[in-house]
Amino acid sequence: MRPLVIRSAIVASLGGLIFGFDTAVISGTTTYLALEFNLSPAGLGFTVATALIGTILGALTAGIPADRYGRKKMLFLIGALFVVGAVGSALATNQIVFIIFRFLGGVGVGMASVCAPIYTAEISPAAHRGRLVGLVQFNIVLGILLAYLSNFLIRMALPADVAWRWMFGVMAIPAIVFLLLLFTVPETPRWLLSAGQDQQGAEVARRLCATQAEFDLEISELRASLAAAENAPTVPFFTAQHRRVILMAVAIAAFNQLSGINAILYYAPAVLIKAGASTDAAFLMAVAVGLMNLVATMAALAVIDRFGRRRLMLVGSIGYLISLGFLAGVMFYYEPVFTPTSSILVLVGLLVFIAAHAFGQGAVIWVFISEIFPNRIRGRGQSLGSLTHWVFAAITSWAFPPVIAILGGGWAFSLFFICMIGQLIWVLKVMPETKGVPLEEMEEQLGLSHWRTSA
Repeated sequence: MRPLVIRSAIVASLGGLIFGFDTAVISGTTTYLALEFNLSPAGLGFTVATALIGTILGALTAGIPADRYGRKKMLFLIGALFVVGAVGSALATNQIVFIIFRFLGGVGVGMASVCAPIYTAEISPAAHRGRLVGLVQFNIVLGILLAYLSNFLIRMALPADVAWRWMFGVMAIPAIVFLLLLFTVPETPRWLLSAGQDQQGAEVARRLCATQAEFDLEISELRASLAAAENAPTVPFFTAQHRRVILMAVAIAAFNQLSGINAILYYAPAVLIKAGASTDAAFLMAVAVGLMNLVATMAALAVIDRFGRRRLMLVGSIGYLISLGFLAGVMFYYEPVFTPTSSILVLVGLLVFIAAHAFGQGAVIWVFISEIFPNRIRGRGQSLGSLTHWVFAAITSWAFPPVIAILGGGWAFSLFFICMIGQLIWVLKVMPETKGVPLEEMEEQLGLSHWRTSA
């Protein structure tokens, strides 16, 4: 791979780092937010879910401007939203102001979940696409770990009444770095050619390709796929021909959140405190969860292009069932009286759960969704997948505190367990393998090249 390919993928994936930081940082603030704004369990759930409502809007609206104005311009907008959301949340004087700025940051997260994988997929050679797009996921989990670690250190260093503000505010630092580094990377050749900027597109493609033969093949495939798309400039999205990939994107995104991953990431310290850990111990345990997430993600990225997407999903699905079943059993056994021993058992269950998620769904979801849609609707397809992901994230994160309060942790984890039985069946019966397939050939393998048969 050319250095520009690696650099561009790394810079784009930094959007994922801020995405992950934003996802996990609120886990260290939930207790303080409830006290600061006098929130009930349902009120806390809504306040936490506000950012996720923003991600829904961001995922819903990102695809069209990404196709119209370019992937790189959208990444600049995303970076700006991250900065504004971080600073505004840290300085919020009341619940309404806090909700507004968390919502804006959430819009940035939703857009990042659409645009960062698209950008990386479009500057990556097919043989290395899984690993490079997976850098987005790597940086998401690195951001989660950094958020947990940052929360722990800030809690140790500052009084509780101001610590939560600094937990949000520090996110502005990586967001500013991301904005500055964007000036060093190009727009994708696919988008430049689709926008009629053929000379610039060819120049960027030449800089990205390692050999003349690779460049010639890349340009010919790009022009062929774009020419096919031009024959249908108003290709409808929700059609019978696209039904298969639409359902696959919706399914993998919904199952991702029905595992309970975002609920656990958002409330990890609270769950551990409820399970019997002290507050300081719970924050340190959350760092361990973030570290396991990072290690398992690195392992998955090392093998995703060799083992394939489907095999990783199978391993992850089995791991989900083992860990969620174990967590439900521990909760049922100890409720309502928890002990330090129960907190250790819950930590073990969470570590296995996060490893299963990182090795399976976490590593696969954004790679898989970015691969299965044809060029002419890729922006809308990525947007739909991200939208589905964040809708279910908002639902689970909003419902988790009242469900825990009313039914208890055992029933909460049991519900996630039942959903993961459904995912295992879907992986075994429906999910195709996409490793190593050029984007221009993917639609033919999935039976989407309908314009050729109708010509």
